[in-house]
Amino acid sequence: MDEHKYLLLERDLPKSWYNVIPDLPAPFPPPLNPATGQPANPGDLEAIFPVALIEQEVSGAPAVPIPEPVREVLGAWRPTPLCRARRLEKALGTPAKVFYKNEGVSPAGSHKLNTSLPQAYFNKEQGVRRLATETGAGQWGSALAFACQVFGLECMVYMVKCSYFQKPHRRTMMECWGANCIPSPSDRTQAGRSVLAQDPECPGSLGIAISEAVEDAALRKDTNYSLGSVLNHVLLHQTVIGQEAIAQMKLAGAFPDVVIGCCGGGSNFAGLAFPFVPLKAGGKKIRLVAVEPAACPTMTRGVYAYDFGDSSGMTPLLKMDTLGHTFIPAGIHAGGLRYHGMAPLVSLLHRSGVVEAVSYPQLKCFDAAIQFARAEGIIVAPETSHAVCCVIEEALKAKEEGKEKVILFNLSGHGHFDMAAYEKYLAGELSDYEHPEEKIREALAHLPKAG
Repeated sequence: MDEHKYLLLERDLPKSWYNVIPDLPAPFPPPLNPATGQPANPGDLEAIFPVALIEQEVSGAPAVPIPEPVREVLGAWRPTPLCRARRLEKALGTPAKVFYKNEGVSPAGSHKLNTSLPQAYFNKEQGVRRLATETGAGQWGSALAFACQVFGLECMVYMVKCSYFQKPHRRTMMECWGANCIPSPSDRTQAGRSVLAQDPECPGSLGIAISEAVEDAALRKDTNYSLGSVLNHVLLHQTVIGQEAIAQMKLAGAFPDVVIGCCGGGSNFAGLAFPFVPLKAGGKKIRLVAVEPAACPTMTRGVYAYDFGDSSGMTPLLKMDTLGHTFIPAGIHAGGLRYHGMAPLVSLLHRSGVVEAVSYPQLKCFDAAIQFARAEGIIVAPETSHAVCCVIEEALKAKEEGKEKVILFNLSGHGHFDMAAYEKYLAGELSDYEHPEEKIREALAHLPKAG
């Protein structure tokens, strides 16, 4: 019988996270203090992050040990399966071999637990009692709620308003794990009240929700801030995905020609792709493709510049692909991809030519997701549908060229809490949205004068 999945044992779970910084093709631009324009002092972050995470943020070590209490919890579902999409290959009639890393098997249904657990653990070790965070589609908020429950912390989640109402069961999931979840912008913070004063009907954005969560953490001594993407330590934690995938591809007797992941802030893409960076630098012919929505084209239409990570300008300045911190994207259903900037590490690799970037409209992505569901049986998250769209395009290209190709992608999460999005798609009630160039130029005009 043809094999459909390639499994590692629990003892094969990586003991360390892979740090891409020593393997970067260019020096990493440091975060800047917006007041001075000088590199930010790591001590400035101690008001909202535990020391252990700050050390990981700036670490130059090639590997960072994973604490055993974190590995113990991760081991309940990791290593996750590597699967061969044989029925999809047959449906497409392609000579390509398609593999996917199924991160939807976690309790929260996504890859986000790979970083929420260590973040909660390190905060607990430092004596923090409560964590505040933002979430887009709700995958990150769910993951942090679970992690806080595991390690005995309170959890406050500011959820982007349009997603809050699009995905009510994500909120219920967070509440089942003891978290408090409210729509952002809210009237609980100065950042939220300021946005609502200008636009009472604002659909929200990750940048706004980040401002609210950072403000919440900064004003309470018992609270730290936690985030699910963008920063170095978050991407570091996700590299268990790629490390496992490399070992599993060996079991399958194959090596990918192309590695694909959807990209909003960069964490799930980085988690799969980063461990392949040194292999690519060592001569392996492999493409690393980041896929984003046409409605929030950070890499494909943005600029590489220093910008704030949030909409209110409360964070240090980060050198990244950005559409401008005031950019508010359309309310597409891939809420986790609605962020104005890209992780600085992903951005540097993109601008260095190591990572490619493509974008697709949401109708094409939902069409690809339906094809995948009818072939493989898995209904993927709207975010993941962007990766699936690229996979199908690559597989059909291999068919046209009559060439064998090995494709690996990250199935970053299932879509079981996104049925409203699929319902609207199947009813023909969704539309594509491509952000007008003048709106992008308007947001970019507000870039801070730094770097």
